[in-house]
Amino acid sequence: MKRIVRNSKVRDFHQARWNEPIIFELSRKGERGVLVPKAEADIVKQVGDGLSKIPSKMRRNGLPNLPEINQKRVLMHYLRLSQETLGGDVNIEIGQGTCTVKYNPKINDKIANTEKMTALHPLQDKSTVQGILEIIYKTDLMMREISGMNYFSFQPGGGSQATMSMASIVRMYHRLRGEEDKRDEIITTVYSHPSDAAAPALKGYKIITIMTDENGQPDYEAFKAAVSERTAAFVVANPEDTGIFNPRIKEFTDLITKAGGLNCYDQANANGLFGIARAKEAGFHMCYFNLHKSFGTPHGCGGPGSGALGVIEELRDYLPKPLVEFDGDKYFLDYDLKNSIGKVKSFQGSPQVVLKAYAWIMSLGAEGLYEVAKIASLNNIYLIKKLLEYKGLTVPYKVDTQRIEQARYTMEEITKDTGITSGDLARRVMDFGMHIWSSHHPYYIPEPLTLEPTETPSKDDLDEYIKTIHHIFDEAYENPEIIHNAPHNSTIHQVDETSLDDSEKWCPTWRVYLRKTKED
Repeated sequence: MKRIVRNSKVRDFHQARWNEPIIFELSRKGERGVLVPKAEADIVKQVGDGLSKIPSKMRRNGLPNLPEINQKRVLMHYLRLSQETLGGDVNIEIGQGTCTVKYNPKINDKIANTEKMTALHPLQDKSTVQGILEIIYKTDLMMREISGMNYFSFQPGGGSQATMSMASIVRMYHRLRGEEDKRDEIITTVYSHPSDAAAPALKGYKIITIMTDENGQPDYEAFKAAVSERTAAFVVANPEDTGIFNPRIKEFTDLITKAGGLNCYDQANANGLFGIARAKEAGFHMCYFNLHKSFGTPHGCGGPGSGALGVIEELRDYLPKPLVEFDGDKYFLDYDLKNSIGKVKSFQGSPQVVLKAYAWIMSLGAEGLYEVAKIASLNNIYLIKKLLEYKGLTVPYKVDTQRIEQARYTMEEITKDTGITSGDLARRVMDFGMHIWSSHHPYYIPEPLTLEPTETPSKDDLDEYIKTIHHIFDEAYENPEIIHNAPHNSTIHQVDETSLDDSEKWCPTWRVYLRKTKED
């Protein structure tokens, strides 16, 4: 094992490991953290026992199964768990791929957690929630400027749900034109996000996937041959998951428009495009952004998120209802959308996420957003140049093809030389307090690594990440066993990933765990 010297860019890291039980296992019958006093007689006289007014069918048959534990042990439990957590605030988060974990300003978290926000209830009279309606409306206006679209809905809870919403709009659009049955095909590309095919497939569409040409861009001739009177829509990410941008995208969208279809832009990650390219000029009729990626709000382990869905003027009435509008005096909810696909999420989605995105955009302004795109792209170019100095690591297609805000690399040659796979690398990098995104399925690119620096890291941060990756590659040639047995310094041992394929082994709740272990 190569010795890590004190002044090395590669850090000597070790994660806290507590072998901490889950809180239900710490429970002790009768143990309490807080003794809640009984209600005073005057209060009981005013409101009753607090139970009899609840309809019987809504009452529990027994007490909830909650852990019984004292304050000191609760404190130890959660502080230990916090020491076993890596996240964007304690490590250099470059390896999250298209799920951007850029820096999330803490002032925005504070704003979203003020009582003015947390005490709101979605059923309040609209006259009492003018503040958050104003935020939603003004964020809509800014999204219009950024994309060129005319109206936005923030109901979808993320990109995949926004893609499903776009597919629903496509179906409704053609249904009202009497072409629903005829237009049963949707075209996407091989390196677009998988949900761009999955969501329309769930709506019953036949999916046509366009492969790449020698430059890693969608094959235009194959695309041209796929467009027909059966085409309902084109759903695409640009740049795609390889980071490669298609400069001919307007030629693709023009073909779809001419054929009577709709163009849907998966712009989940717009980090490298702010102030540079917009959906409107590229010929799209719809687009969405993940506010929990590009716009500086935390991803939060799959939620809460927001897939901000925008459309052109002609498609306004198809959006999920209601929309937030302004009549010059007050903000209100407009339900009068005659072709609406209906609601896709309760109320207005995740307004805290919208609030954080609003604050992030307002703090940057137009010039700041443009600066974000430039730095994100510059950081990515620097990362590519330095990482590719190592033998055996490359990027698919032409090396000089521009990647925007991220790149998908391949370590196929290193794997052939050493037997170390990209999955092994992802486990070993944990020993240095870092992370590599491991979801690249299906593996069209062998032994892939998807890295995306965003605008957050400094040159020093990038250098530390690069040196760490190179250090592990050296280990692959000199001491591969240390990688095969990794992680060593992380909180957990190697996970048996094959168990993920067996739903009978899944225990999503404590109740399910008890039931399954009892059966065993």
